[in-house]
Amino acid sequence: MAIKRIAVMTSGGDAPGMNAAVRAVVRAGIEQGVEVYGIRQAYAGLLSGDFERLTSREVSGILQRGGTILQTARNEEFKTPQGQRKALRSLNEHGIEGVVVIGGDGSLRGAIKLHEMGVPVVGVPASIDNDIWGTDMSIGVDTALNTILDAIDRLRDTATSHNRCFVIEVMGRSCGYLALMGAILGGAEIVIIPEFEVTMEEVAKALEDAYVRGKNHAIAVIAEGASYKATDLAKFLEGHTVGFEIRLTILGHTQRGGSPTAYDRLLATRMGVDAVNYLLRGETGVMIARQGRDQVGVSLYDVTTKMREIGAEYMKMAYTLSR
Repeated sequence: MAIKRIAVMTSGGDAPGMNAAVRAVVRAGIEQGVEVYGIRQAYAGLLSGDFERLTSREVSGILQRGGTILQTARNEEFKTPQGQRKALRSLNEHGIEGVVVIGGDGSLRGAIKLHEMGVPVVGVPASIDNDIWGTDMSIGVDTALNTILDAIDRLRDTATSHNRCFVIEVMGRSCGYLALMGAILGGAEIVIIPEFEVTMEEVAKALEDAYVRGKNHAIAVIAEGASYKATDLAKFLEGHTVGFEIRLTILGHTQRGGSPTAYDRLLATRMGVDAVNYLLRGETGVMIARQGRDQVGVSLYDVTTKMREIGAEYMKMAYTLSR
């Protein structure tokens, strides 16, 4: 039986490009004769029945907007068997025959629960940390990285003027992709990420070496999920580093906001269209993944049980280019 009504939600942390993905799902669905409903507040809205039919008009003008028009929220009830049955009832009451879940690891784990209850579901990866297994890139990563690079460039200007070292904390709870790429592309002297242990003594030595080589500024980029806090590192460096004044900058949620880049708009659009096509072909229980120049469907079970790894060659590259 052909699917005639689907729903789309954005879940977990917001990421620039989510709106572009929602827009693509809605318009691709309408083009193929499908009614599309938006679920507000993610799994919380799924349980409470907060559904709204979306037309081309409702998603007009959202392509360039950051955040998500459907909003997002955490929900513990859905993790329980009772909550999952309540969600299934809600979908049945609204006649929903398939769901597109746009979000990160936790959101995709929720998608598996829907799949296990017999709901056709397709995931779309959206996580600025780029920590989702199976896809080279997730929605929002490129925009966040560009925000980080802009901050590094600005901070280097003032660091050079005052002979300072800036310790810059970026997002990345379990994956150091943003920190590592930000360090390489921003010309940092050292990077600290969860995947590769670097002691505070090694950080201090790298910065002192930079000073001895004649540099009049230094940048240390640290992921929030590193084995020690950025605040502790900054305090340590104040007493163990010669030559530079130490300053700490935590970029925080500025990395989540802003208009998505052209790359994120295109990635989100392609993934949204593909998600609808997979649903209507009956290929469910998968996430749309970018692999090389292609987009493929990968098992949600694989996505949520495997860890995305960062190659050691990138750490070596960061070290080489910092000299």
